[in-house]
Amino acid sequence: MNLTSKKYFLPYVLITSLFFLWGFARAILDVLNQHFREAMNISITQSAMIQVTTYLAYFLTAIPAGLFISRFGYRYGVVCGLLLYAVGALLFIPGAAIGTLSAFLVCLFIIGVGLTFLETSANPFATELGPQETATSRLNLSQSFNGSGCALAPFLLGAYLFTRGNVTLPYMVMGVVVIVVAIIFSRVKLPEITQQDTVESATQGGKLGKAVMFGFVALLAYEVAEISINSYFVMFLTGEGIATNVEAAHMLSLALFIFMIGRFLGAWIMKYVRPSIVLLCCAVGSVLCMFGVLFGGEIAHYALVCNFACESIMFPTIFSLTLSGLDPQRKKRASSYLMMTPVGGCAFLLMGHIADNTSLVLPFCVPLTGFLIVTAFALYKIKSRA
Repeated sequence: MNLTSKKYFLPYVLITSLFFLWGFARAILDVLNQHFREAMNISITQSAMIQVTTYLAYFLTAIPAGLFISRFGYRYGVVCGLLLYAVGALLFIPGAAIGTLSAFLVCLFIIGVGLTFLETSANPFATELGPQETATSRLNLSQSFNGSGCALAPFLLGAYLFTRGNVTLPYMVMGVVVIVVAIIFSRVKLPEITQQDTVESATQGGKLGKAVMFGFVALLAYEVAEISINSYFVMFLTGEGIATNVEAAHMLSLALFIFMIGRFLGAWIMKYVRPSIVLLCCAVGSVLCMFGVLFGGEIAHYALVCNFACESIMFPTIFSLTLSGLDPQRKKRASSYLMMTPVGGCAFLLMGHIADNTSLVLPFCVPLTGFLIVTAFALYKIKSRA
């Protein structure tokens, strides 16, 4: 079964390129966190403000982004997101001159707003560019390139930040690249999906329904787990004496490479196996991995890396299953609500507080809870034959 058609091939390729850009931007935070903690001599709880600020932007601007996209369409949503992303990145130049954490947090908030517009546009659009039967597999494939951006960021910038300590150059380069991409999207006409292009919902009412609400909770729980683990990864390995900063950054890059491969593999498997069944298997795997981490010792390190393979397909699969069956207008509205869920990254503040006051292992109770909720959502979808 084809993932997309000749009519939508070029738009699908262009939209998929965006997944790499925001994956790269989000993964830098996991290295930046430890860098600022050492450079500014702050606690884990204080450094968590990097994640809190960025992901709070999703919560505050997801609905406005959805309204903007409903009014002006996906292409303008993408261009607006790219320009905000570029502005935030280039503001790191004066931010570095000021040299305070607050200045950098303002830059990261603006980037977060840009990423919100990008993700609110690209995620539902990827599900539309082809047959509805392969929407989940298609979004998983696009999200695989998000994984490649996540994997490259710690590898390319980990050693640079921990040895040279200059955050200005990487963000300046990112800003220029994103401006170029924005120019490309401003010149290319993307097809705007209409009501006739999609499988209409059996229910035409305005309400989104309980299934969408459950999907929202499940996606929020996943974001709590995934972002918290990524943000805590370097601190955990260095705090346990397993690796140096640079080694831990490279290990994170390896784990995110496994994450990327998991998404490619998941996209292929879902062409033959129901997405809800694949989601259940992966959710159970992540729960077992978190118990392995909490067990401590050498097994904890292997369980932590294995979890990246298990969690890899969760975001696109939950996202697509939640939007399944909605008409185009409600799909855009639901998408804007779903893009509020990265605010779950603020839960890293809780992990930091637990780590500062107890042990480095106990904070993994937070992602364990998140994966248990994802497991419940997968069971719900299996019962509803998704």
